[in-house]
Amino acid sequence: MRILFTGGGTGGHVFPIIAVIRELKKIAEEERIVALELYYMGPADFGADTFKEEDIMLVSIFTGKMRRYVSFANVIDFFKTAIGFFQALWNMFLIMPDVVFSKGGYGAFPAVASAIIFRIPLIIHESDSVPGRVNRFSAQFATRIGAAFATAETFFPKQKTALVGVPIRKRILGGRRNAAREQLGIFTKLPAVAIIGASLGARKINDATLGVLKELTEEFEVIHQTGAAHIKEIREEAKVILEFSHKERYHAIGFFDERGIRDFYQASDIVVSRAGASSIYEIAAWGKPSILIPLRNAAQDHQRKNAYEYASAGACLVIEEDNLSPHILLAEIRKLMQNPEGMKKMGEAAQRFARIDSGEIIAREILKLGIH
Repeated sequence: MRILFTGGGTGGHVFPIIAVIRELKKIAEEERIVALELYYMGPADFGADTFKEEDIMLVSIFTGKMRRYVSFANVIDFFKTAIGFFQALWNMFLIMPDVVFSKGGYGAFPAVASAIIFRIPLIIHESDSVPGRVNRFSAQFATRIGAAFATAETFFPKQKTALVGVPIRKRILGGRRNAAREQLGIFTKLPAVAIIGASLGARKINDATLGVLKELTEEFEVIHQTGAAHIKEIREEAKVILEFSHKERYHAIGFFDERGIRDFYQASDIVVSRAGASSIYEIAAWGKPSILIPLRNAAQDHQRKNAYEYASAGACLVIEEDNLSPHILLAEIRKLMQNPEGMKKMGEAAQRFARIDSGEIIAREILKLGIH
């Protein structure tokens, strides 16, 4: 069976695809269904090495982004999208998959449009509470639609939509707390605040953290994924800030691999994060109390809506980016840490929200469509 995957080319698209692929391989092996030929078509600027490790054929094509503001880049990207469409059309003809799975995003449009032209069964997944333009377009032609948030279901035809959560890589679960803390260089019994700004980091969160880093390390261990592009400057700033303080309690990492992100969650007591769907569902799978800081200028304001839907389940606190300051961040962390019963309830609400079986549900639906 040939299965082609496509998506926007960010961690929020690539990591769920990897989770689904691993479930596909597991099911196919355990149930001896069919031999799988797996392809990914889209931008190759994120995840190329991961696809290679998973034995997925990478078909790199041009893709362009349509911005909601006037920019000459829109003109350039229009032509990139047109070129990408013809690249996708030709490669789709050569591969002729049995089914196409799209995670949406601008990088998915050429492959989705080609699948529609060739009448290939299409299954799409929307991670956010408000669907993007590509998934809204794709939904008209999709055979099956998976949604992560209940709000998103209302945008799609009810008869072919199911609430399935976001597929997460199961390798980021498990491990032992003591081993994880030791791996990160944590040798006290202090509670740990884990701060992450998605796969690329988040400057606003980084700046707020540095603004109260001395106060944080007086009370807590701090694990901070800064984003690879920011790690050098943040370590230099932190060195100055903590020169006469507890610098051994600050653990800055540029980017975590799967083992690293498992240790990050395992070692933490609370998590401070952006409100991307994958981040939320990873935090939920771990059952961690959290403070979410939605990206203000996210498309369709989806991060803010993600965060408040998660908060309505009792699983997190939300700080609006416009309200984010170092001392507000510190105050919210302290308030949460000083309320063990509240943290426990928040963690339980997070676990109820989680969908560990999301990848398996989607994988089985892909196989069903491919076989028929």
